[in-house]
Amino acid sequence: MKHKLLPGLLLALFAAAPVFAFEPFVVKDIRVEGIQRTEAGTVFNYLPVRVGETFTEAQAADAIRGLFATGFFRDVRIETEGDVLVVVVQERPAIAQIDFVGVKEFDQEALKKGLREVGLAESRIFDRALLERAEQELKRQYLSRGKYAAVIETTVTPLERNRVGINFKVDEGDVAKIRQINIIGNKTFKESELLDLFQLTTPGWLTWYTKNDQYSRQKLSADLENLRSFYLNRGYLDFNIDSTQVSITPDKKDIYISLSITEGERYTVSAVRFAGDLVLPEEEYRKLAAIKPGEIFSREKLTETTKAVSDRLGNEGYAFANVNAAPELDKEKREVAFTIFVDPGRRVYVRRINVGGNTKTRDEVIRREMRQMEGAWYDAEKINRSRTRVDRLGYFEDVAVETPAVPATTDQVDVNFNVKERPTGNLSIGAGFSSSENLVLSASIAQQNLFGSGNALTLALNTSESSRTYALSFTNPYYTPDGLSLGWDAYHRTYDPSESLSVAPYKTVSTGAGLRIGYPIGEEDSINFGLSADQTKITTFPESPQQYLDFCDPNKDDFDCDSVTSLVASAGWARDTRDSVIYPRKGNYQRVFGELSIPPGALRYGKLNYQYQHWFPIGRDFALMLNTDLGYAKGFGGKPVPFYKNFYAGGIGSVRGFDQSSIGPKDPITDDALGGNRRVIGNAEFFFPLPGTGMDRSFRMSAFFDAGTVWAEGDKAKLSDLRYSTGLSFAWGSPIGPLKFSLGFPIRKEEGDELQKFQFQLGSVF
Repeated sequence: MKHKLLPGLLLALFAAAPVFAFEPFVVKDIRVEGIQRTEAGTVFNYLPVRVGETFTEAQAADAIRGLFATGFFRDVRIETEGDVLVVVVQERPAIAQIDFVGVKEFDQEALKKGLREVGLAESRIFDRALLERAEQELKRQYLSRGKYAAVIETTVTPLERNRVGINFKVDEGDVAKIRQINIIGNKTFKESELLDLFQLTTPGWLTWYTKNDQYSRQKLSADLENLRSFYLNRGYLDFNIDSTQVSITPDKKDIYISLSITEGERYTVSAVRFAGDLVLPEEEYRKLAAIKPGEIFSREKLTETTKAVSDRLGNEGYAFANVNAAPELDKEKREVAFTIFVDPGRRVYVRRINVGGNTKTRDEVIRREMRQMEGAWYDAEKINRSRTRVDRLGYFEDVAVETPAVPATTDQVDVNFNVKERPTGNLSIGAGFSSSENLVLSASIAQQNLFGSGNALTLALNTSESSRTYALSFTNPYYTPDGLSLGWDAYHRTYDPSESLSVAPYKTVSTGAGLRIGYPIGEEDSINFGLSADQTKITTFPESPQQYLDFCDPNKDDFDCDSVTSLVASAGWARDTRDSVIYPRKGNYQRVFGELSIPPGALRYGKLNYQYQHWFPIGRDFALMLNTDLGYAKGFGGKPVPFYKNFYAGGIGSVRGFDQSSIGPKDPITDDALGGNRRVIGNAEFFFPLPGTGMDRSFRMSAFFDAGTVWAEGDKAKLSDLRYSTGLSFAWGSPIGPLKFSLGFPIRKEEGDELQKFQFQLGSVF
C-alpha cells in the first residue's frame, strides 16, 4: 500500500501551511520503525493518540515536536498505511568513546568527568551543540592558564551500530608571559615603586611557582585597586586610572600591559567633624578618629575612623549603625574637610548563635569559645573576640561571621559563624646535618582535634646517633566548662652522646609520666600546674667527666644511678597577644615555667625558665621579632643539679650556626660540652617577603642575629662568654607542608665549639 507522508514535520519546524491535508481517521494500529536503542514504549508515550482514537493533523504536529524534544532522534516522520499510523525515526548516534590527544595541562579523567556533568559522555546520545560548548569551555580553560595559542580540533568519527567516536586533538602551545607592564602619567613616584605593588609581574626566578607572570583579569583588577589605594593613602584625592590596555603579540606568546594614570594634587585634612545622632559624647568620637586635621589625607585612616566609630557603637548594641564621611574639597588650597555623619539605628540584642560548616568538629567545641551570649545585647567587640578565639583553635581555614536581622523584628539579630575546616592531623619530619651527629631525624604524628572533640593527641619519635625518644601526650582543653584543661604525658627516652663530639659521654634511659592542668585567668593569660614521676638509669664511662663519675659514686651519695627516681612539680604562666600563631607580625608572647623536685624522689633541684618574645610590625610587609630566653637551675638539700638536667645552648631554637649543645663549659680533658645551671639566649630576627613573590605570605625570609651561652655553677657570668651568629632563614608553606631552611654563620666562637651552618625542617599535613 502506498505510504502517505504527513506534513507534521513542516508544521513543527516552519509553522507553514501543509503541502497537502489528510482527513482525520480512526487509528487501528501503531507501528514504530527505525529504532535501535530506544524502547518502542518511549515513542508511544510521546504520541497524543492511542489505538481506537481519531488522529488529526494537529496531533501529528504535536507528536513530531514531542519526539524531537527528547533529543534521541535526528529525524522523525509520521506516515500512514490505510488506518495504520507509522512512526519512522532516525536515532542520533551514541558516543562510543572520547579521546584526548596532546592534553598535558589538565588531567584527562578530570576532563571526562567535567564533560559527563554537562551530558557529553560515553554511552550517551551525541549532541553536536553540547560538543561545541565543550570545545569552547576547554578553550576558555586554556586561556585562564595563559595558553592563548592553544588550538583545539574536534573530530567526530562514525562507528558501526550507529555510534561515534569523539577525539579532542589539542596543540597547547606555550604559556603567554607578561613581558612588560608600563605605567604612563606618574610623576611623583617611580614606576618601579608602583610596580612593586602589583601581583602580576614579568618572568622571574619564582614565577614558575606563583604563576604571577601569567595574565589574569582578576589579578589585574586587584593590582589596580592596590595602585588606587597607594595614591589615596598618600593624599592624592584626584587620582584616576584613565585607561588600561592589555595586548598580545600575533604569535600569542607575549602580553603587554599599559596603564595611563592621572596623579592629581595632594590634599591635606583641614577639619574633621561629627554630626547626626551621636548617642555617645562627641569627645569619645574624636578619640576614635585616626585621621586628624593638618595631616596628609589617607583613605586608609578615614576608613579606619569610620570603622572604629561603627565598632564602638556596635559595642553598645547598635548592630546596624551607619557611619559615612562626606568630603568638602577646596581645590585652591588643596584641602579637604570631612563631616562624619553618625546614624546608630536601633539597639538590638542577639536571638541565636548559629554554627555552620563544621562537618567534623562538634558544635560545642566552637560554642565554648563564644564571648557573645544569646539573649544579651549585641556587642561587636565580643563577637570579634569570639571569632578570634575560634580562629586560634587552629582547626579551620576560615571563620566568617554574619549578623543578619531576624525577620519581622527591628531589635533582634542572629549571629552565624560559618567555618571551613582544615586538616588538623600533622605528620612532621625533620632533618639536620652536623659534623658531630651527621644526619639527625625526627618525626611526630599529632591530631589536634581528635574525632572533632577539640582534644589533642601526639605521638613523637626522635632519633639520631645519640638519642632516641618516644613520647605520647593527650590534652583536653576543656575538662571543665569554665576552661580548666587536663592532660597527661608518657615517654621513654634514651640518650647516649658517646658518639657525639659535642657533649661529654654518658647514657641515660628514662621512663616517666606526668599529669598537668591549666586554667585561663584572662583572655590572653593562663596558668598551668603539673606533677610527673620519672625513673632514670644513668650509665657513665671511664672517659666520662669526673663530675659525672662523682655524681654516680655510691660512696658520695645515697641513691643508685641504676634507678634514680624523681617526683617533679611544675607551675607556669603564659600570655599570648600575637595576631597569628603561624605568621605573626605584632603582639608578644611571655612564658614563665618552673619545676621543683619533691620528696619522696631522690633528686633535689629546681629550674626556672623565662621567655619573652615581641613582634613589631614595620610597614605592610615587614616585621621585627625580638626574643629572650633565660634559664636558671639550683640544687638544694646538699645535692647538686643532676648533670643531665643542665642547660645547653647552640643549634636550632637557640644560637643558629652552632651545633646542638656545643656552647658552654667544657670538660678540661675531653673538651666535651658539660652544660650549666644558667643560660641566656637572645634573638633578633627581621622578617620580609621573599623577593619575587609579591603579596604571597606562604614565602617568608628573615635575617637573624643570635646570641647566647651557658655558665656552670660557680662560674662568673660574663658577657664576653656570649657566642654570636648571624644568617638567613627561609620559610615556605609548600603544598606538601611547611619547609624551613636556615643558614647561620658564627660571628664569635670559642675553640671547641662545633658548627652546624645548614639546617632544614620539613612538615606535611594529612
